[in-house]
Amino acid sequence: MILICIFMKAGDSIGTPLSETAIRVMMLGSGELGKEVVIELQRFGVEVIAIDRYDNAPAMQVAHRSYTISMLDGKALRQIIQKEKPHLIVPEIEAIDTATLAELESEGFTVIPTARATQLTMNREGIRRLASEKLKLLTSPFRFAESQEELQNAAKELGFPFVVKPIMSSSGKGQSVVHNESEIHKAWEYSQMGGRASNRKIIAEGFIDFDYEITLLTIRHEGGTSFCEPIGHLQIDGDYRESWQPQPMSEIALRESKRIAKTVTDDLGGRGIFGVELFIKKDTVYFSEVSPRPHDTGLVTIASQDLSEFALHARAILGLPIPEIKNFGPSASCAILSEGNSKNITYSNLQKVLSCPGTHLRLFGKPEISGKRRMGVVAVRAGDIETARNMARDAVGEVKIIL
Repeated sequence: MILICIFMKAGDSIGTPLSETAIRVMMLGSGELGKEVVIELQRFGVEVIAIDRYDNAPAMQVAHRSYTISMLDGKALRQIIQKEKPHLIVPEIEAIDTATLAELESEGFTVIPTARATQLTMNREGIRRLASEKLKLLTSPFRFAESQEELQNAAKELGFPFVVKPIMSSSGKGQSVVHNESEIHKAWEYSQMGGRASNRKIIAEGFIDFDYEITLLTIRHEGGTSFCEPIGHLQIDGDYRESWQPQPMSEIALRESKRIAKTVTDDLGGRGIFGVELFIKKDTVYFSEVSPRPHDTGLVTIASQDLSEFALHARAILGLPIPEIKNFGPSASCAILSEGNSKNITYSNLQKVLSCPGTHLRLFGKPEISGKRRMGVVAVRAGDIETARNMARDAVGEVKIIL
């Protein structure tokens, strides 16, 4: 088997989709973030194969073809990759058999950003040990536990309150705050329901009295490392609800944030966008987590920048230049949430939603809802952050969802 060596250099050619010259990219995970990446890749004439655990996932709807499998099934994943022979394999979610990705990379496939980066960042233990023990970055105090008894011991060392997270999860699943000893059992049980894969291990994190937290989108590309303006965000139950850009912060804190982000992403290597999450206390910066792919808080960039985080990711992984990232000024995003059970979802009152200048709307096209789910996002530009946040919330309030 011969694989085309890609990353391309600036000026290299791109073939035609569905032909012998096509550059094939396989998305592992086909949610709303992956959908935006697929659209950007198709602007360059890239052939895209989308994979997810359920049919008609958002990115599948805009890809050339798709497959439905559990990506934790290494054998099934390997069979599809060997069949399709993608030039680039792009993970979009945590629930992937990363050991299989590492094997495939050793056989000549290219994993974005690297198989090692995917393994480390999709497991909170791996990335936290890397940041704290190898790179010597400042983090919150933490302990790992594989049983409720070990979690109780961790509580004695960390003190209350502290946060419990499965080492593999996303969107706040399995995450809770423990305020006293009586809540430990409930937190342990919830972590076991919300974690991905069969790993029972959790991370318990002591609280940091931080002023605010940011996502610093960090792009490794053919010209070096670039940064977007810092993104502030609001999370509820560990899940993204709002984000805004730029987050006001001191030059000292911003400089240190960039240093930490570059230190981590240089160690992880490869190309693409990384969402580096940081806690800020005055001018002190604590490393929290990093995602080696577009970040949900980065949805604000569909309004705030000339190149969204998705466009930046597409350029970076294809080896195309990113000479400048132009920020348009204060912007904010707000998630559109719905709750219920339906496979027939209708959105209305969109004329009202889009009536204000500078407003952007994305409906993700998720085929069904069972419980609470993020179904879309509104992003707006305004004269200042507070106005932008209010406008985004107001616009989301106008969206009518019929289940």
